[in-house]
Amino acid sequence: MGKYIKKMIANFDYPLFTAYIVLCLFGLVMIYSSSMVWAVNRYNWPPDYFYRKQLINLAVAIPVFLLAAFFPFQNYKRKKLMISALVVMFLMLILVHIIGTGGGGAQSWIRLPGFGTIQPSEIAKLVIIVYFSSVFAKKYEAGTINSINKSIGPPITILILAIGSIMMETDIGTSFIIITAAFSVIAASGIQFRTFTKLSGIVALAMIPVTLIIAIAWDTIMTDGRKGRIFAFLNPFDYLQGSGYQIANGYIAIGTGGVKGLGLGNSIQKMGYLPEPQTDVIMAVISEETGIFGTIIVVGGLGFIVLRALYIAMRTKDPQARMLAAGIGSVIGIQTFVNLGGLTGLIPLTGVPLPLISYGGTSLILISLALGILMNVSMFTKYQKNK
Repeated sequence: MGKYIKKMIANFDYPLFTAYIVLCLFGLVMIYSSSMVWAVNRYNWPPDYFYRKQLINLAVAIPVFLLAAFFPFQNYKRKKLMISALVVMFLMLILVHIIGTGGGGAQSWIRLPGFGTIQPSEIAKLVIIVYFSSVFAKKYEAGTINSINKSIGPPITILILAIGSIMMETDIGTSFIIITAAFSVIAASGIQFRTFTKLSGIVALAMIPVTLIIAIAWDTIMTDGRKGRIFAFLNPFDYLQGSGYQIANGYIAIGTGGVKGLGLGNSIQKMGYLPEPQTDVIMAVISEETGIFGTIIVVGGLGFIVLRALYIAMRTKDPQARMLAAGIGSVIGIQTFVNLGGLTGLIPLTGVPLPLISYGGTSLILISLALGILMNVSMFTKYQKNK
């Protein structure tokens, strides 16, 4: 075991680790800056409440990252481990419909006494990536990866069941991220293009019943809040007193910051104009206070991690390593796009957190776990190449 750890440390991916730590620490600073007024005025809590909670989350996330970094990714192929992960995932996805709590129009959280809340859909993101990578790696090695009946049916069934449960919460943003990440893993698996096209068609057909259910329950699913988000996406300033309030104030924050920013701690929109500024709209406060400098740190750091993941995926010869790197890189890239796209008006606002930056323990810890897996893949790839 000691020999293995020394071997991995010798191939440690310092650029990836540096980007991870810088983003975590920058996010921690901006959570304190963005949430202090909201904590006092909205909840009557101490100004550093969200900062202290995120500091605890970070104290858990970094060890999780390091543990995952030195846990051989090949172990994820073990049948018992994957079955256990899937059981936990589906148990959480079922429980959220029974004892879950709501927020932002979605019943997506489970409250654990003494531990806060946990979001099962965040767990599903990572489980699906690891499960797909393990299953398709085995099929690739067995030479049956292009057999839809033998290789593709079971994992796609798992994906559809998970997405169906998450859509019923209803968390459309996370559903989109998981579907795209799963197909990124499949695309990196070595599957033939013709098989990939057939698979896409099968999934599209399988989603028809889900679409019908949504259509039947349209009035229940499409609440006034969700309809308002669509209308606000088209023109938020026409709905300033309702659904467009958060988006419009996000625009104002970004525009006010300009190139230089107003200075750390000097945001105006966080003074009660921007609801829950420490969560999915934290980038608006970052832009307002730090201008282009803070924007470059966040977008550049996350962009670097995504490109690093794709670079690792292209370098490795191991099929499981390739799929893990591609899946983790894609989920971070897609989630970043969904968050920033909603804030800037490219797509409707969905409430998806900005990776490593937004307040939230489940997201931070699971993204750290994913990046730890990516680190292990990177060290393994470097070791194989040097050897």
